[in-house]
Amino acid sequence: MGQAQFPMETTAGFSPPTVTQFSVFLDNRVGKLHELLRAFDLPIAIMQDAESITRITHELVEDVASDGTRYAEIRWGPALHLLRGLDLRESIQAVVDGARSGVAATGIHIRLIAVALRSHPPELNLDVAREAAPFIQDGLTGFDLAGQEATFPDPLIHSDAFDAARAAGLGITVHAGEWGGPQQVWRALLVGPSRIAHGSTAGDDPLLMDELKARSVTLDLCPTSNVQANNYPSIAAHPLARLARAGVTVTLSTDDRTVSDLTLVREYENASSELGLSAAELWAMNMHGLRVAFLQFDESLRARLIAEFEDFAAHEPLLTNRS
Repeated sequence: MGQAQFPMETTAGFSPPTVTQFSVFLDNRVGKLHELLRAFDLPIAIMQDAESITRITHELVEDVASDGTRYAEIRWGPALHLLRGLDLRESIQAVVDGARSGVAATGIHIRLIAVALRSHPPELNLDVAREAAPFIQDGLTGFDLAGQEATFPDPLIHSDAFDAARAAGLGITVHAGEWGGPQQVWRALLVGPSRIAHGSTAGDDPLLMDELKARSVTLDLCPTSNVQANNYPSIAAHPLARLARAGVTVTLSTDDRTVSDLTLVREYENASSELGLSAAELWAMNMHGLRVAFLQFDESLRARLIAEFEDFAAHEPLLTNRS
């Protein structure tokens, strides 16, 4: 799913793979993606004041840390929280405050990605990019575009927002390919992202797969969310393993935890049991995720995390033969 009718979603949270029971909050699948997006209306409705947003962000960080995750990125749409008087800066500040207190309570490392909406006017999305930039030192280091892809398929309408975000140094990503197949992933490449959220339909286009590899663009893949959105009939049918084994760089992410009732540990279990990915293959995704994380303003932290993970792997027999 991952499109931006959401309160918050996590991307590329990194922790040692373990096994637990899988469950979902949604009852199987929805007919179309826009039906899944409606599931986010209630969470958004209760996130319209600074106190609620800060508390929910703090508790999200605590929940993510409880899995043993050491680093995670939180995506949210600042412009979705303006219905009761907050402005964009206040909306962003509330999330920053919650993330900061959550980090202080848990020791996890968090970065934030501000999400613009395909359905919002380009001028508003430009404002989101401009308002996000002053929060870089507070851990807001990425910019995304998401939303109703079928109705608003062209990301270039929001080029000014992407240009402003890139000029500020924000990492660029975009949701694509949950509708419209590989062509939508090709379109996403026009805005020059380093990562694409979802984009799994690239597996249907060998030329696109080659292009992603040539450009070193990473796909942040969310199999459970894609099944819930009826993009695939089952986890086993998801192309995550096929893309990774073809050399397309990928991460494994949860997408929205609220609607899916999903954790990263459970998604790892799915990738292992349903897709046959080995611990070493999952670990390679983890390590790659750290290398492409939006830590461009703190390379020393990236280096420390990679060293920490490599030390863990060196003492884990399942990972000693990782690539």
